[in-house]
Formats: sequence, structure tokens, C-alpha cells
Amino acid sequence: MPDNPFSNEPSNEPANTKRPRQAAIAFILITVVLDVLSLGLIIPVLQKLITELVGGNERSASYYVGLFGTLWALMQFFSSPIIGALSDQFGRRPILLVSAFGLGLDFILLALAPTLWWLLVGRVITGITAASFSTAQAYLADVTPVEKRTAAFGLFGAAFGVGFVLGPIVGGLLGEIDLRLPFWVSAALTLTNWLYGFFVLPESLPPEKRSPFSWARANPLGSLRLLLSAKGLLPMATILFFYQLAHLSFQNVFVLYTGHYFQWTPKQVGLTLGTVGILNMIVQGGLVRPANKTFGERVLVFVGLTGGIIGFAAYAIAGDGNTFYYSTILFALMGFFQSSINGVMSSRIGPLDQGRLSGANSSIIGLSGMIGPSLYAAVFYWSAAPERDPKWHGAPFGLACLMLITAIVIAFFVVPKRVTAPVKK
Repeated sequence: MPDNPFSNEPSNEPANTKRPRQAAIAFILITVVLDVLSLGLIIPVLQKLITELVGGNERSASYYVGLFGTLWALMQFFSSPIIGALSDQFGRRPILLVSAFGLGLDFILLALAPTLWWLLVGRVITGITAASFSTAQAYLADVTPVEKRTAAFGLFGAAFGVGFVLGPIVGGLLGEIDLRLPFWVSAALTLTNWLYGFFVLPESLPPEKRSPFSWARANPLGSLRLLLSAKGLLPMATILFFYQLAHLSFQNVFVLYTGHYFQWTPKQVGLTLGTVGILNMIVQGGLVRPANKTFGERVLVFVGLTGGIIGFAAYAIAGDGNTFYYSTILFALMGFFQSSINGVMSSRIGPLDQGRLSGANSSIIGLSGMIGPSLYAAVFYWSAAPERDPKWHGAPFGLACLMLITAIVIAFFVVPKRVTAPVKK
């Protein structure tokens, strides 16, 4: 008799059988695509909606756009370890379903928002519910053998890339019809995903492998303390922090920079960011697995960081739009980094703490998200000041390059040459 789809308990079928594992991985990848797509849909219209709600004053709107971004990252920072710890106690399935349902309702709230403060509350809730990406990563770790986790995390990154590429494009087209339409479509996608998971998703974490929830473990500092529990874990998280801080230059100064210096249109910006996303999908979805089998995680960490250093250096010195665009190709190598570092870090701890590790990593990313927007904006405006002489227009990307140089120096000393199986607990 088939398992009850309404049950949160794992099936009686062995956890390492091929069919359930493939079905679970497929669901997680679909979840990531739909969730990122729904978040990406609102990127082209959120700032315009904020402007509309403050009476069309773009100067006032820019303040609130920055505030919204900081609050979103702040919610990610505090919520990710809590959600990760809850998934370690209650299982991944209920946390993923509650988060998807909450995110869907929140998009409806955003679509109906009559005032700026209502919209602000909606963005805060989005920051909380979107923190379930860490649980999705922990799910992958549960159902994937340690030697295959880097490849699985590569597929996770590729799925993320699909949503990132398609979301802004589709959102821009929908926003031409109505500014609030992308929010409604995002709600529909997210709630459809929730229904799919409710009937299809099995539990990945059996009761005997769960750990009790405690606030000491679930608060951000408690979660980050996990990074002290295994040798090299905290330095590797530091590498992830610098990588993410460098990567934030894309979303915080890319549009400003190319518009100011190259007079790029939104179509050119979208084409370039789409190129970055497509190349990233190719690398993470198709090349990470064979490259990992051939070279191992350590080499791929260095390949990813080196590609980013070269790419940002090219951006910093590019004197025209064509050179800037073709420099984008260099960033394809960055796709090797995140899945590889996640695989290495995951191998350092046992199954009881995979959720907490994903939560801690998400908190690291959230912490960088609270620093990056103001940091890159300040460097951009400093470097673009008319009275500055000599000028260095590429300073923001030079700073991102410096971040990755710092990361690769740390990686040289702390990334192990051999990935070992997780510690049994």
C-alpha cells in the first residue's frame, strides 16, 4: 500500500533507494525554481511600486528601497538559523510547506498593499519565509550521499539560476500591464508549489536523526557557534562571507554603473545579467558534477574564486560597454565555487546538524546582505564624484575583486585537500 501523502513521517522504504531520492531531489529543485522565480518576478516592479506609494518622489523612494533591502537581509539573518533548527527537530517537510504557504499569502499581501508601511510589513514577512532556502539545502544533504553532495548543491545552484534569469524578465513584461500583477503571479506560483509539496514531498529526516530545538542553538550567534564545532568550518564560512559580499556588487551598483558610464538601456542590462545567469546555470547544472569527480572540491573552490577575481578586475578596468559585456564570460567560472564550498562544509559535520549548518550559512549570507548595499553605494558615489581627480570609475568592482582576493588567501590555508565523511553522532 502506498505511503500516506499527508504523513510527515518517512516511508518504510529505505532512505537510500533510488526512486524516493530522485523524486525528493526533483521536488526540491522545482521548489527552488518556483520560489526564486516568484521572488525574481517582483524585482523590476518593487521600486516603481514604492515610488508610486510615496507620491512619485523618486528621491524619497530611494531611501525606502535601501531600507527594504536592509530589513529583508536582517530578517534572513535572524530567521534562517531558527528555521534550520526547527527543521532539525520537526523534519524538513513541515518547515518547507509552512514557509511556502506563508510566502504565497505574503505575495497576496504585497499585491493588495495600499500604503508604503503595509508594503514594508510584507517585505519583512518575505524575508522570514524566504529563509526556507536553508532547509531546502539541508533536505538535499539528507537524501544525498556525502560524495555526491557537491554535485547536488550544483543542481541546487542551477535551479536558483533558472529562477533568477526568468524572474526579472517575466516580471518586467507583467509590470508593463500592471505593477501589481507580478505579485499575483508570484502568489499563484508559490501556492501551487505548496500544493504540489503537500501531496508529493516525502520527509527526508527520520525521527532518530532529529535533534531538539533550543534558542541557544537557534539564535544567530548560537547558529554561528556551530561553525566552531569542526576544524576549519568558521574560516570556510568566512570565505563564503567575502564571496557573497563581492557578489552583491552585481545587484547594488551594476545598473547604476552601466547606466552612468555606458548609457545602457534596461534591455542591455537585462541581456547582460541574463548572460551571467545562463552561464552560471550551465556550470552548476552541467559541469560541476564531472569536474568534481575529476578534480575534487578544493580545486573547484579555487577555480570559482579565481574566475571571480579575473572577472571583477576586468569590470574595474573596462573602458567601454563592449569590453564590459564580454568580461561577463569570465564570471562563468564563479559557478564552481558555492556548490563546492557547501559540499566541503557539509562533509565536516554529522547528519544531526545539517539544518543548522545551512541556517548558519544563510545567516552569513544575510550578514553580508546588511553590509553590501550601503558599502557599494558609498564607493560608487565616492568614485563618481565630479570633483574627484584622478577618477577611478571601476572602484566598486575593484572592491569586489579585493574581497575575493581575501577569500582565496584564506582558502589556501583552510580548505582541506581531502573531503572526509561526516562525523557520526
